[in-house]
Amino acid sequence: MISITPIQVNDQPEFDRELIASLPASGPRYTSYPTADRFHSGFTQNEYIQALEEQCKKSADQPLSLYIHIPFCNTICYYCGCNKIITKDKSRADAYIGYLEKELDLLAPHLGGKHPLAQLHFGGGTPTFLNDEQIERVFAMIRKHFQLIETGEYSIEIDPRKVSRDTVHHLGRLGFNRMSVGIQDFDPKVQQAVNRIQSVEETREVIDAAREAGFQSVSVDLIYGLPHQSVDSIKPTLETVLSLSPDRLALYHYAHLPHLFKPQRRIDTASVPSSEEKLDILQYAVQTLTDKGYVFIGMDHFAKPEDDLAIALHEGRLQRNFQGYSTYADTDLVAIGVSSIGKIGATYEQNEKDIEAYYQALDEGRLPIMRGYQLNQDDLLRRTLIQDLMCRFALDFSDYEKAFEIPFAHYFQPELADLQKLADLGLLSLNEHSLQVTPKGRFLIRNIAMVFDYHLRHRETQATYSKTV
Repeated sequence: MISITPIQVNDQPEFDRELIASLPASGPRYTSYPTADRFHSGFTQNEYIQALEEQCKKSADQPLSLYIHIPFCNTICYYCGCNKIITKDKSRADAYIGYLEKELDLLAPHLGGKHPLAQLHFGGGTPTFLNDEQIERVFAMIRKHFQLIETGEYSIEIDPRKVSRDTVHHLGRLGFNRMSVGIQDFDPKVQQAVNRIQSVEETREVIDAAREAGFQSVSVDLIYGLPHQSVDSIKPTLETVLSLSPDRLALYHYAHLPHLFKPQRRIDTASVPSSEEKLDILQYAVQTLTDKGYVFIGMDHFAKPEDDLAIALHEGRLQRNFQGYSTYADTDLVAIGVSSIGKIGATYEQNEKDIEAYYQALDEGRLPIMRGYQLNQDDLLRRTLIQDLMCRFALDFSDYEKAFEIPFAHYFQPELADLQKLADLGLLSLNEHSLQVTPKGRFLIRNIAMVFDYHLRHRETQATYSKTV
């Protein structure tokens, strides 16, 4: 990791409506660079195996991260654009777990032993679609191939509508110590419009149970821009959420793209707030959260000052990966399950998105790799720069000159010219040797990072991105 000047956690963002409206409205979230639209089918299991073996030989004792995708949901939330399977048949999960086991068994010979796990994340879909016995079965597979460690971060996404207090305690006994709770909005009218009916009581019960079970961190997810939302309607939701006192909070933007996501066609487009109304909601939410003492981490994430994320931000140790902001150093990520994306060394790899194709590959005794990407030296340089911008909001150019043996000013001459334009708008301060993102720029960090994106700059992508704010 390149060492640069950390920022102060009390350096809160400045919400400039006019500035936000004047800049490109959409762009990558940079959970990876290059972004997933650059992945291609020419990258196969052979490249993946080679990368695994090289990395594990080079760093045999280094911790790994593990992501497990559980695609099933009991019901469909109309706003959702995730890769999911809607079913109430629990036996489908039994079959799926069998294939997860096959995938891990195929991976094991290439891992070079039983690595410690720095991070574990169950995502979906709805991971808690699995019952207690099924989750225990998956955990047994994990313990067979990896070592859980005392300092590890082991998280799971929770749907409070389908989880009992007993299940939360069971998750804690298995080894989970972090939880992400989906809320989105408590307003009954909004919930009805998106087909996600969830009471405050069942949400509170799950969060209380997590604390009883010794979970170190509870995060909640909200979405702004949903149908029928307004500043007035969001106020009671925010008050209730603050009364739950989550350690972390994510405030995601709803992108209404019914031409891309079929479930969204069930949403009345006329009920979706305008861009101006969305900004009103966002501005109110940000002001409310920061007034209550939450630290703005970056993009759409907030945390209590004493939370590990806020401390990592303050100390310059913040990281970013496919699950968002993280406190761990940049570990290799093994990802299993349908559609999951991993990162090994200078490669990315994604599994088959279609569950039948995923099953077929494993039945044939091969890893279910659908596509991937091998980073070149320029990609690695730009990935480091973008990661540092997204996580530490400052760059010392000499660090990259030393690490990558480049003359920064010459190598990034066009980029520096564009950065000067952003500096003139007040997003950053720029001099010959460094840049520092301003409070105005903190909210628009994706726009700043986009300057260093080679593929956007050369228009080598046709991808549709989410709104930057």
